[in-house]
Amino acid sequence: MPNSFKIDNIPFSLLNEEEQTLLRANLDIAYFQKGETVIQAGEVPDGLHVVLKGRVSESEAVAEDGEKRTQHVFVHYENEDYFGGWSALRGKAIHNFVAEEETICHILPTRTLLDLMATNAQFADYFQQNLAVKREIVAQHGSNQDMAEFMLAKITDATVREPLVVEQGTSIRAATELMRSHKADCVLARKGGRYGMVTGTDLLDAVVLKQLPLETDVSDIASYRLIAIDHEDYLFNALVMMTQQQIERVVVMDGQDMVGIVELTDVLSYFSSHSHVIGLRIERAASIDQLREAAQGLNELIKALISTGVKIRFTMDLLAAMNGRIIAKLFDLIVPADMQPHVCLIVMGSEGRAEQIMKTDQDNALIFRDNLAWPEMQQCMQQFSETLISFGFPPCPGNIMVSNPEWVNSVGDWTQKLSDWADTCEGSAQMNLAIAVDAKPVAGNEALFKVARNWFLRHLRNNDVFFSHFARAAIGFDTPLTFFGNLKDKGQLDIKKGGIFPIVHGVRTIALEQRILKTNTFQRIEALMESGQMQEQHGRDLSEALALFIQLRLRQQIRRAEESPDGADPTPNMIDLQQLNKLERELLRDALHVVKGFKKHLTMRYHLGG
Repeated sequence: MPNSFKIDNIPFSLLNEEEQTLLRANLDIAYFQKGETVIQAGEVPDGLHVVLKGRVSESEAVAEDGEKRTQHVFVHYENEDYFGGWSALRGKAIHNFVAEEETICHILPTRTLLDLMATNAQFADYFQQNLAVKREIVAQHGSNQDMAEFMLAKITDATVREPLVVEQGTSIRAATELMRSHKADCVLARKGGRYGMVTGTDLLDAVVLKQLPLETDVSDIASYRLIAIDHEDYLFNALVMMTQQQIERVVVMDGQDMVGIVELTDVLSYFSSHSHVIGLRIERAASIDQLREAAQGLNELIKALISTGVKIRFTMDLLAAMNGRIIAKLFDLIVPADMQPHVCLIVMGSEGRAEQIMKTDQDNALIFRDNLAWPEMQQCMQQFSETLISFGFPPCPGNIMVSNPEWVNSVGDWTQKLSDWADTCEGSAQMNLAIAVDAKPVAGNEALFKVARNWFLRHLRNNDVFFSHFARAAIGFDTPLTFFGNLKDKGQLDIKKGGIFPIVHGVRTIALEQRILKTNTFQRIEALMESGQMQEQHGRDLSEALALFIQLRLRQQIRRAEESPDGADPTPNMIDLQQLNKLERELLRDALHVVKGFKKHLTMRYHLGG
């Protein structure tokens, strides 16, 4: 094998020593002049090509009639990128691969590639071109040392709960009372030499669904298939067990002795204890100043979660929950108690979808009961917006805040606005509607929001013309795949326009059409998969792509904010490609392919062609 081949790069690093020896023995190297075709569409490729030097473009095949036309370049390969894997596996290339400059490639023959895939499932998975699988493999084998702290934590580092044990013959009533008095949500029933677990859900099912008498022996409804872990094992393994078994508790053993129970909430709280502290401070805040002090700890929390390696979805969920508590608490401190049942505060846009990471613009509105008499309402809302700004929540450039009377409406006026925006569905009306349909109530009387939302969903039913107009925005921005190589030279791409917005708005449109009440894009995708409106693999790829875009953007947002004198990121949606490593660029490229495919799907679903 040429010494220049870097076998430490994924996916080759997935091979064991014997497999690497096989690769070394069969690897070849080839030189291509500028303009020379490396792989011709329709022909059988020699194998997998890995670029050592130079650059190769992948483009569509020339029309069979020989008609000259501008070829569409899909992507460029350079600097140890690999290509031709799919072509080799299929036995025939469907695109042209052309050297754009003098190029040297390593070539792994197809026969050897197939042999390695046959013996190494993970190596084979990497060539499935499945974004979710690739991200998982990279996460497992990447060089992210930030996870080390969590990975190395032992079971004993977390909260191990003392088991609550009852003997055979204990009734459901007695077990329930015991759990209640100990504030536990599970109990272990001892039956002979065995232990079985009974959870609060088991008790509820037994009494409500199965209608068993309260005097039923609790050991008769226990589950004796206990999942156990050694007390010296790693905490991460407990999390893996719970995930694999779809359970929320594991029994902790010391040899043959049971020493306790670890719950999923204990594992998760291990690396979110900082958030717990902030949460307590928010709940206990008795003044605006105390609440402001608690809110200012959120940025540090975000950095801590990211550096700990917590997945981006968990970080977003946690931050959304914390922001919601802050806003709700401020609402309690500012809005008079006698007015709170008559108004509902909603957050919209990314905050409504719970997809904020860094503190972004305020997008909020107030819905109040028709004919409510509250002369000081607007003055109170002005104070609310100004206080949020002092907490570090930037004002909305479009003035979509409760300090703007346009966003303070009675139920009747709010439904009329939704209807007017839907009828127009262009320009600012479409933007306002897109923000509003992501709304989520955070304080006050939630029923006021639900009345307006449900009316609007009925109003849209079977309105195909509206959904066609509404969906069009999702395909309005070019997917930067065609120019990926060029953008790499330019250095930056707008990930919001190129990747995030098409997914968020496309999923939003389908979810609205299907009257799905979730506002979070990931949850909307899951709901669409469950309802059969989206294929499972398609949905998973969209979720992985969106998570990747957000993660890459966030990392660069934090860096730019730290380097900025005022602590603000001047270009929050830009991705500097020079800051990405080879694997990240590869994943980004795959994710953008997912976006491109999704836009084609939207075009067909809503007849957006032409």
